[in-house]
Order: sequence, then structure tokens, then C-alpha cells
Amino acid sequence: MDPLSDVLGSVRLTGGVFLDARFTAPWSVTARISADDCTRFLTKPGQVIGYHVVIDGRLLLSIEGAPSVEVRAGEIVLLPHNDMHIMSSAPGLKPVPAGELVQMSPDGGLAHLRHGGGGEETQIVCGFLASEGSYNPVIAALPRALTLDLRKGMSRDWIEASVRFAASELAEGRLASSSVMSRLSETLLVEAVRQYATTQADGNAGWLKGMKDAHVGRALALIHRDIGAYWSAEALAREVGLSRSAFMDRFSALVGVPPIRYLTLWRLETAKLHLRETQKTVAQLAHLVGYESEEAFSRAFKREFGLPPARWRERQSTAPATR
Repeated sequence: MDPLSDVLGSVRLTGGVFLDARFTAPWSVTARISADDCTRFLTKPGQVIGYHVVIDGRLLLSIEGAPSVEVRAGEIVLLPHNDMHIMSSAPGLKPVPAGELVQMSPDGGLAHLRHGGGGEETQIVCGFLASEGSYNPVIAALPRALTLDLRKGMSRDWIEASVRFAASELAEGRLASSSVMSRLSETLLVEAVRQYATTQADGNAGWLKGMKDAHVGRALALIHRDIGAYWSAEALAREVGLSRSAFMDRFSALVGVPPIRYLTLWRLETAKLHLRETQKTVAQLAHLVGYESEEAFSRAFKREFGLPPARWRERQSTAPATR
């Protein structure tokens, strides 16, 4: 059992491509994905991951407090926490807000940006991955910038083709197929996380380090194998071969929350997914995610999200439909 696959599989992402940007050196812009960039695809994004696909040329991406990243043609840079960032042809250039340079398409198609001093050319396609949920342990564990090399991995040709398809559809004034963009979103995230996880040193803390730890990774796999199973800290510790105190300390240090808190969060996120995407009753969901009674489930759900599950579902059903 692979806990990474389980958690990634439970993320419901919507993807969109909204901007074709072409620069000539010297150039420098500040950028950040806004809610307006997502509105054609998702009404109320809870989490947004921005990304830039470098089609031709190269760029330097900088985030305050983080190392600069050079991104070349054939690579994608993802911004898991949607930080404000600077993209430029070289360090030290004064940036211009990208939003002031964007030219919207009058027919609702792909927006364009043209900027620079006439030198070396760089073309990028800008997009986003978004979900309505506000918590996911994988996304929380990712760095502020993450580069994915399309020249490596089996999905390269499909990712490139999907990005170009989405851009061409928008250029013609049409939204790209939601199924294509959703699959592209999931593939981008899976590929990026797997590449990142395989290259991390043991000193980096977080959910991904917990997944790689023999004891904690086993506990995560057990939790995600059946989110509704009854688990206590003692039972999990016994299954992974540690004392309760050693397991609690190890899990909390690596994952960032105690095991039962993690279990509770993920049960409730799973319940939200089913409330939005299925017709299961609240009582059925309570049993599915491991609560002994509908009342206990409703109390926990309201404590976490501010509304009881039935009311939360009603709010989702009356929200404006996404395109």
C-alpha cells in the first residue's frame, strides 16, 4: 500500500490555462494567480497552485526568502502555495506587475502578454491547479517552488500535448475539455510530488518525510487503506512495532500533527468530498468515515468547518455552477 497514491488520488483538482506570455530580454515581472484567473473553471478555489510552462527560452523565478530557480524550455515550475513571485531574464532587474501588461481576449479566449527589450525570447504558458478544499497534507508539505522536467518521466508527451491543446482551445475562444484539464492537473501534481519525494534528503521534515519513514509510512498506509476503520494511537503503534509514546513522538515530529488529529482531519476531508460528489446520506457518511453515530460525526464536522454536514452540502448545491 502506497500512502502517497492514496492521498493524491483523493485530491480533486480543477485545472486551467489562462495566459500566453512572450518576453524578450531584458524583462522582469511580478505575478501571482488571482481568483479572477480561476473563475472560468472554479467558482471558489480553496487552494491554488500556480504553474508556468516554459515553451521556449528560459526564465529566473524568485520568491522572497527562497532560493531562485532557473526554468528552461521543457520544464514546468509549480508554486504550491501560490506565492507572489518575480520572473525575469536575469537577476537584479526592476519588475513590472504582470497584471498591468496582460491583454484580455475580447472573445473570452486566451489572454496574452508581450513585454521586453527585444533580446532573447522566452515563451511561457501560465495555468493553475485548484481545489475547493483548504487542507491537504501533500500540498502543505511541498516547497514554495517546485520544478518538473517534462523531459523526464513517462508522462512528458501527454503533459505537453495537453497544455498545448488547452492553450489552442482558449486561443479559439473555447474552454478546453474539463476532463482533459482535470487529468492534466492530477498528472502534473503526481509527477511533481514523486520527483520531489525521490530527491529529498532525510533532513527535510513534513508529510513526505513521514511517508518515507518505515514506521510512520506504514501507519499512513494503514490509515488510508480504510479511513473508516477504528484506529487508536495504541493500535497504530502496535501495528508498526513501536511503543505508544515513541510512535506519537515520531508521527508528530514528521507529519506535523498527532496521528489521531491527522486521522480526524482526513476523515472529515473525505466526508466533504462525498458530500459534494455523491448522494450518500449524512448517516451513511458517518459510518463510512468511522464515526459511531450521525450526531458525533455532525459535531466533529461543524467544529472543523463551521457548519453541520447537511447544511454544508446545501451551501455547495446552491453555489453558482462552475463552467
